[in-house]
Amino acid sequence: MTAPEESEAAEKAKMRRVLAIFGPAVFAGAFATRVTDPTVAEIASEFSVTAAEAALLGTAYTLPFALVQPILGPVADSIGKRRIVMICVALLGVMLLAAAVSASFGWLMAFRAASGMAAGGMMPLTLAIMGDAVSLKYRQVALSRILIFGISGQIVGGVVAGPIAAIAGWRGVLVVCAIAAFLGLVALILAARGAAREVITRYDPVVALQRYRGIIANPAALPLFAAVAVEGGLVFGTFPFIAPLLIERGIGSTMEAGFAIGAFGLGGLVFAALVAPLLARFGQAGVIRIGGATAAAALIGFALAPSLVVATLAGLGLGLGFYMIHNAIQTRATELAPQARASAMSLHAFAFFGGQSLGPIIYGVGAGLFGLPITLALAAGAIMVLALLLARR
Repeated sequence: MTAPEESEAAEKAKMRRVLAIFGPAVFAGAFATRVTDPTVAEIASEFSVTAAEAALLGTAYTLPFALVQPILGPVADSIGKRRIVMICVALLGVMLLAAAVSASFGWLMAFRAASGMAAGGMMPLTLAIMGDAVSLKYRQVALSRILIFGISGQIVGGVVAGPIAAIAGWRGVLVVCAIAAFLGLVALILAARGAAREVITRYDPVVALQRYRGIIANPAALPLFAAVAVEGGLVFGTFPFIAPLLIERGIGSTMEAGFAIGAFGLGGLVFAALVAPLLARFGQAGVIRIGGATAAAALIGFALAPSLVVATLAGLGLGLGFYMIHNAIQTRATELAPQARASAMSLHAFAFFGGQSLGPIIYGVGAGLFGLPITLALAAGAIMVLALLLARR
């Protein structure tokens, strides 16, 4: 075996080790994200609240996920990323069990929010850990493998929540999520036995702020964080409007909208399968351009969709195009501050989820002013421009 082949084999071995250790935790955090959505009516009935109030359980998970990022990053840089992931996945399991036995809607909302805060320690810190373990040459492929666990978790969560709820109710769904979290904890505990102990330094808020100032001082930082926020808003802001669009055109309803959104996740899995040959053939800049064109075509597909087939293919294309762009941004973010990688990835996640939260608002305003099809067409142009700008850097 030649020296380059040995180097590649060593990098792949490190990649597989990180995935084996942290992948189950990433899956568990993603698995619990949308599982309350199919059970909104049941929860609303049990606690005598409106369906709109029960639907806020999804936001109660994702918003704390975003808000906790600026805290988790510097803490992980101080006391160890693996240690924080382990603590967070344990807390996730406990909070999910507590949510499953909630006696009131208020307690359910509180434990759901606490679960989201705990889940915030999985994906961003695992991306940072992979950045530590794998050299930049192989990192984009490595990060795409982590996405498989996250995407699969969300897809499986959406698929199995309904059948489990039919058998064991919404409480049973949350118990299954807790079991997934504890399995992730077991994987981490077993791996920790043979791993070197992480160095612990005293957490100092002043040092944490200095790290953030250092990251922001990097000329590439603010453009990357702005890009991921805009990307998150343009892509995920579409999801709440897909069902109304299908209903208005008489080509589907809520169930069919679920197919289109589910196809988005499949697009991510297609990207993960193709990322290595795509990078070898087109390079990172070329993949970003193709991703922008694919996402733009998908948004136009939603705008014009004459049938459910076209809408579903648009969902698939949007997922494929999104991850082509997003994976490149993630890879670049891991290089912003190699000595404070957890802090950098936490800022990245904060910007991304912040953009996601603003997306539906912006689409709503656009739909009111111009109509949804024109708004989607404008969004298609915006994501193409974003991709071209990213490809130039």
